Formats: sequence, structure tokens, C-alpha cells
Amino acid sequence: MTTATPPTAPAPDAGAVPARSGGPYALLAAVGGQNLSLIGALVAVVALFGWLNPNFVGWDNIQVIAEAATISGLLAVVQTVVIICGGLDISVGSQAGLASVTSAMVFTSTGANPYLGIGAALAIGAGIGLFNGVVIVYGRVNPTIATLAGLAAYKGVAQLVSDGRAQGYVLNDPVFVFLSRGKIAGLPTMVWLLVLTAAAVHALLTYTDIGRNVYAIGGNDTAARLAGINLNKYLIAAYALSGTVAALAGVLLTARTGSGQPVSGSEGLELQSITAAALGGCALKGGKGGIGGTLLAVALLGALQNGLTVQGINSFWQNVAQGALLVAAVVIQQRRNRDRAVGLPA
Repeated sequence: MTTATPPTAPAPDAGAVPARSGGPYALLAAVGGQNLSLIGALVAVVALFGWLNPNFVGWDNIQVIAEAATISGLLAVVQTVVIICGGLDISVGSQAGLASVTSAMVFTSTGANPYLGIGAALAIGAGIGLFNGVVIVYGRVNPTIATLAGLAAYKGVAQLVSDGRAQGYVLNDPVFVFLSRGKIAGLPTMVWLLVLTAAAVHALLTYTDIGRNVYAIGGNDTAARLAGINLNKYLIAAYALSGTVAALAGVLLTARTGSGQPVSGSEGLELQSITAAALGGCALKGGKGGIGGTLLAVALLGALQNGLTVQGINSFWQNVAQGALLVAAVVIQQRRNRDRAVGLPA
């Protein structure tokens, strides 16, 4: 009886710098070519807007950028996990909106109990993520179609339960105030939540068998299955994690705006998360990517958005820039992977 060969480790990033012994080459190889490109782009954006407006590089504005990027950053972190696993979650923005409404409404209906409000939102998020995973795995529905349906459905549920209006008022509560305005060691609480979540997910992907199996599933699901990895369990768990963290983002949205928001503040977050993951080096086919690159992409998008706002540029151009960056990221991936262009001979 033959035993299945364990799946190999994920292929190295196509943009990685070839490793050489010692010196700066080892550092460059550790950082990776993709991340070096993002660091260069981030430095260029900061230098440009800093030259146009010196206040852009001030500590106060840096904190504003970090706080504004926290919610999309949380969604980008879990989007990275789902994409590495070979999936896609287009419904994260609607999940955040539904969790935001849930946290505010439960908070109000339980006599201003923040813990019940937050707990209910997280439970809703985990349940939605679990449902998405079950539909995709056992319903055999393409992840894009399943979560696109979820994008519409969860937004509709949020609007139905809230009558399409903001619900509750939470800024009289010290817990929500701490989440939105509190600081720990000089950094906003929201930023700490992003840092801790990203660090935990990075450790999971990098240093555990679970993370290695996630890369194996995204890289070659057939080989992973033959090696004895339970694909269904991992895929469902990835979407459950996505839903839970999306709910956390929804709670922070409630804390930041002071009320439960069914649509405002959460619309478009799915595109931001996918753009950040793709810019950060995630292969949309799965099996490649990392949290470090995603966070650099989140910082780049946050700095670009803030810079355009500070310069008084129409916010519609921010959407244009975001779409252009997503297309550019995918084109670069296709070129690096030497994929055949659609409609052209091999």
C-alpha cells in the first residue's frame, strides 16, 4: 500500500530577490521583490504628498491614515487567507455592515450592554462565514458567485432590520469610546486591533502546519487531498474566520461612526480588501501571498486616499485609482507567472 506524499511547500514569490550568502542580499531576499516594490511605491507617495503639503507627514495625519485604514486592513488580512486557500470573499463589506447594525441594535435593546452587542455581532459574523463556506463546499458553488450573492443578500438583510437607517447611539458607552478614541502606548486602539489580528494570522500561516496546509490547498488542491488534508474543513474554516473578522470590522465601524451603519461606511470595502491582497502579492489562483505584503498595500492605499483627500481631489478619482491599481496588480501577476494572454496563441 503506497502512502501519499505530503504536498510541497508553496512556490517562492516570482518577484523574490535571489538569495546570496550574507550582507544586504540576505536582507533583500527576506523582504522579497514584491514587498520592495510596495515599499518603494509607498515612499514615493509619501514623498510626493509630503512635498505638496508638509502636514501630510505629521504624526497627527499619520494616525488619521492608520485609523482610516484599520477597517479595510482587517478585511484585507482575512481576504488574504481566503485567497491563499484558493477562494474569494466578495461579501466582506456587507458582512461588516450587518455586524455594525447588529452590534448597535443589540446594544440598545439590552440596556446599553456593549459586551452583548459586540458578542452578538461576532456571532453573526462567524455564522455568516460558516454559511458561506458550507454553500461553497457542499453546494459546489463557485466562491465568486456564492459571495457575490452574499454581498447583495447580507446588505439587504442589514437594510431590512434597520429600515435602511443608522441604528442606536454608542458614543456614550466607555467601551465603544475606547475602541474608537482610546490609545495604548500612544497608538489608537483600532490600530492595535489590526496589528494583533495581522500578527496572529501571520504566525498561523507561517509557523504552523495549518498555514502550510492552507498554502498547499491553494497551490494544488488535488495533491493536498491525496496527502490527506481535509479540504472541506479548511475552506469552511477560512470563510468562518473571514466572517468573524469582518464582524470585528463592523463593530469598529459602529464605534467610529457612533451608530450601526447598514451601508454607509461598509460599501466598497470588499473591493478595497481584494485590491490590497492582490497588490500585496496574493495570487488570485491561490497558493501564494502573505500578510506582510497585504499590510504594505493597505498602507499604500491609505496614504494615497488620504493624500488625494488632503489635496481636495474629487473622491470619485479615488475609486478610479483603486480600480487601476487592482488591474495593474493582476497584470503584473500574469506577466510574472507567464500566463498566456486571453485570445492569443501560446
